[in-house]
Amino acid sequence: MTDAGAALERAFHDEWARVLAALARHVGVGPAEEATADAFAAAAAAWPRDGVPDRPGAWLAVTARRRAVDRIRRDRAQTRRAEAAGTLRALEAQGDPDPDEDETAVPDDRLRLIFTCCHPALDPAVRVALTLRAAGGLSTREIARAFLLPEPTVAQRIVRAKRKIAVAGIRYAVPADHDLPDRLASVLDVLYLVFNEGYEASAGPVLDRPDLSAEALRLTRLLCVLMPDEAEVLGLLALMLLTDARRAARVGPGGGLVPLAEQDRTRWDRRAIAEGTGALERALSRRIPGPFQVQAAIAALHAAAPSDAATDWPQIAALYGRLAQLAPSPVVELNRAVALTFAGDPAAGRALLEAVREPLGRYVPLHAADAELHRRAGDDAAAIAAYDRALDLSANDAQRAELTRRRARLSGPA
Repeated sequence: MTDAGAALERAFHDEWARVLAALARHVGVGPAEEATADAFAAAAAAWPRDGVPDRPGAWLAVTARRRAVDRIRRDRAQTRRAEAAGTLRALEAQGDPDPDEDETAVPDDRLRLIFTCCHPALDPAVRVALTLRAAGGLSTREIARAFLLPEPTVAQRIVRAKRKIAVAGIRYAVPADHDLPDRLASVLDVLYLVFNEGYEASAGPVLDRPDLSAEALRLTRLLCVLMPDEAEVLGLLALMLLTDARRAARVGPGGGLVPLAEQDRTRWDRRAIAEGTGALERALSRRIPGPFQVQAAIAALHAAAPSDAATDWPQIAALYGRLAQLAPSPVVELNRAVALTFAGDPAAGRALLEAVREPLGRYVPLHAADAELHRRAGDDAAAIAAYDRALDLSANDAQRAELTRRRARLSGPA
């Protein structure tokens, strides 16, 4: 890949959502996405010829704004010309970014975009997919992996959602207080999925993307300021902090994945653990239980254990049972299966894993867990077969390296 090509790929991950969010304030989500796509197309043509600009984000923001202005001017079929003229004046009044100023969007621009895309008029699954694409900066392929769905299915969902936003005239704004409950659950789901993609990338040469996790954390902190009494917002913040505290210890010297059981716990971020534990305590004090609070409680048990052997697996298994009641899903059952096995009940763990094998057939962690359960039962041949299946499905180089390492520890042909 050329330097310009690499810079463009980086800019897509780093700048797409920022540019789109800032522009959507003025022209709406659909037109903003079109103008942002135009800007990236212009970059693909200009950067290899003219060189990568010193500030790619500012270059893209200016180009996207100009493309939006051009589109409005060209559209002679506008029926609301007065509104279009007002939009033009607002856009043209903006100067080019000051080189000495921070090029990031206004702090709540992306949050506004997330709330817009999470409108209750959209189906919940569609809301999350659209928001991950528009505000999360994830590709359609990354979203498909997060949902365990075919890529064309996710692409169709996103197209339908954008069409409905345009037809319904959904406004770009943080909703009034009385409208928040209809959107908050989807917003939290989006923030958590963005965090997860940053914590373990679905594909690519590196294990994680700290920029995505940091942005999800920033937005969740902002949401805590906007909604300080919402227990689940605090629960999500606690979960992110307690999980992110392990980041430095889970990446080995060569960039490979270090499993939880083998991590050097002295490298865990104790400040983040303390903050996350405090957020969890504040959430639980509201006495309004929710799925993110339960997951944060599980993460807190891991954080409190001085070693892997000292982990309170029976309590973790019980919490996964509670989570299965609050937010049932095959992934929750898979995690409960692992916890039950580690807690000393391998038969129950195996039964749960088999129950979710079909819906999670293309989910790499299922096959990695299957291999571990077989290894613990002394069935190396079955463990090797499960590792091979996980390797066939994994698109993350660091994850593949760790799976290969685990497989190599077992007997049998490579």
